[in-house]
Formats: sequence, structure tokens, C-alpha cells
Amino acid sequence: MSEHHPHAITDQQWRAAHLIWNYHQLGQPLQHCDVAIGLGSHDVGVPAYAAHLYHAGWFPILVFSGAVNPTRPELFPHGEAVHFAEHARALGVPQDAILVEPHATNTGMNITLARDLLAAAGVHPRSVMLIAMPSMQRRAYATCRQVWPEVDVTCASQSLEFDDYLKTIGDDRLVVDMLVGDLQRVIEYPRHGFAIAQQIPQDVLDAYHALLNDGFTSRLLTT
Repeated sequence: MSEHHPHAITDQQWRAAHLIWNYHQLGQPLQHCDVAIGLGSHDVGVPAYAAHLYHAGWFPILVFSGAVNPTRPELFPHGEAVHFAEHARALGVPQDAILVEPHATNTGMNITLARDLLAAAGVHPRSVMLIAMPSMQRRAYATCRQVWPEVDVTCASQSLEFDDYLKTIGDDRLVVDMLVGDLQRVIEYPRHGFAIAQQIPQDVLDAYHALLNDGFTSRLLTT
């Protein structure tokens, strides 16, 4: 193991995961948007960063979307959106700036149900910021372009190095499993009409297949 990343994964697995980690992040500059959607996950960095961006004036309305988290249901027993909203309020985001969508169980539903909730509140945005875990950026962008093509979309995540994110989550194998699962969805979803296609470099595909062969499969689609 390298002294620079003494984790429960090998150096080779770390390098493969790091390639995929970098691929998932789009590196889009922040843009002022009409609304933001905090995408549900097990990562409390999402509402924390959403609160930071709200206070910095990047958007006036914040929707949190997500049902009970399937990966770590014990973390958010009332659902991702409910707990994320509580976290954001504790960080000073006012109640009247937050909408809660507690039913979505996938990224497509996060976006479409948030869109419907906004419409019911009389809000019809032209630009949307998706705030997500770093590994979800590319999939979220591709999904939004498919299901809500009318809006300009910007993806944002906490700016963290891969090792720092591993420390934040505290479970290296889970993070690598999620990186692999997210890449599988980037590959598979366009053919089902769930997302637009994304170009995938060969070295990223090679890293993906190597990690599959090493058993990082717990977050793969089952059908």
C-alpha cells in the first residue's frame, strides 16, 4: 500500500477509482441559477454545500429531493430530502427558501418530481443548479438534459480530492462501488432513454472493467 493512500483497497484499485472519480466530475464553473436541486444521497456534504452556495447568492430557491436512502437507511430514517432540509436550515437557510420532495428514488425522479413541485409553487425556472455527490455529477447532468432539456443545467459538488472524500465517507469500498455503479449508469441509461449519451475515454472504461473484475459490484443495476 502507498503511504499516500493507506486504504482498504490496493494501490492499483485506488488508481482505477481515481480515474473514474475524475471522469464523473464535469468541472463546470458556477453559474447564477433560478433554482437549485439538492440530489438525495448518503452524503451530508450535499446539503452543507447547498447551504454555502445559497448564502453566497448563487440561487434563491433550493429543492431537496430524495426518499429513504437504500445504501445507508439508518442515516436518514425520515428520508434524504427531509434530513437534508433540516441540515440546511441548521446552517441558516430560511424555511421559505426550501422546498422538500420526499418521494424520489432515482436521479430521474429527483429531477422530474422537483420540477413538478416547483411548477405547483408557480416557479418555472430557465436555469437549474444540480448539487450532488462528486461521483453523481456526470450522471445527473446527462439525466437532466434528457428529462428536462428546456433548462440550462449546471452541476456542483464540494471540491474535494479523492483521498479527502474517502476520509469523509469512511468506507473506501463503498465509495469505489458507487463510482463503478454510477459509471455503469452513464453507460447503460442512454440506451433506455433515461439520459443523454456521454463520451467515455478508453482508460476510464479499462479502469471500470478492472474494478468489476475485482468485485466492486454492490451498486450495479440488477436488471
